Amino acid sequence: MQLGLIGLGRMGGNMRDRLRSAGHEVVGYDPRPEVSDVASLEELAKALAAPRAVWVMVPSGEPTRSTVRALRDVLEPGDVVIDGGNSRYTDDGPNAALLDEKGIGYLDVGVSGGIWGKANGYGLMAGGSAEHVERVMPIFDALRPEGPREEGFVHAGPVGAGHFSKMVHNGIEYGLMQAYAEGFELLSAAELVTDVPGVLQAWSRGTVVRSWLLDLLVVALKEDPGLAKLDDYVEDSGEGRWTIEEAIQHAVPLPVISAALFARFASRQDSSPAMKAVAALRQQFGGHAVRSAAGPAGTPGEHAGPSSGTGSTHN
Repeated sequence: MQLGLIGLGRMGGNMRDRLRSAGHEVVGYDPRPEVSDVASLEELAKALAAPRAVWVMVPSGEPTRSTVRALRDVLEPGDVVIDGGNSRYTDDGPNAALLDEKGIGYLDVGVSGGIWGKANGYGLMAGGSAEHVERVMPIFDALRPEGPREEGFVHAGPVGAGHFSKMVHNGIEYGLMQAYAEGFELLSAAELVTDVPGVLQAWSRGTVVRSWLLDLLVVALKEDPGLAKLDDYVEDSGEGRWTIEEAIQHAVPLPVISAALFARFASRQDSSPAMKAVAALRQQFGGHAVRSAAGPAGTPGEHAGPSSGTGSTHN
């Protein structure tokens, strides 16, 4: 099958390679001429036989929206556009409506697999009409992992369902990563445990916490024991925030995912105004020692209020 593929970065480039190795003809476009097969979206459309299928793998938000608008001008009725990036699901309805004005179909597909997807396959969550999903199924089958289709691909529902599913997937990922990270820190803090990487590796078969994420943590520790080469600053790409916002709208409690997102926020602070306030309050009401910005501890209760005393048990 022919496919146009826009965006040939880490994910898109690997997807092109996997599809070509499966026998599909992929025409790729990227602003970087050294990786692009064609020089423009117009050339991309001309290189594909109608009815065309064009997969978009560009950053979410305006980059994706502007790409969809541009494709509307170069594609024809009967073609279909697939947004495989990490777009927010609320963008899918407007994108689909814009293309539908010209008779162009639209699918949103959540894609999971990262840089390992080229070799292992990608988990795919599609939203859109059954007709369009069936038409592009040869591409989905080539991209998903080997094995039963239902273990690597789902038609999750109408337009928007694919990206909504991927949003929740990434929210869960936040929570899982945070749990492994906290377990690693506790193991490292305990002098009793002398082989922390070994403990984590021993969990990788037969235990209820085994997973691919755990395997990746084991690999990371083999490459950098103690993770000394890394800074503790952690970004978030948006899906965790969107997941929590949706939970609020639906009155669904997400304490674990919320805590994992807030932990990432905490990682970015050189100093925490909130924790400074906590330290100040502990000094005021309990006379507890505090550390000055320069380092040494302050005097317990130096400016504490009348409720403080040497017998205080407040924390």
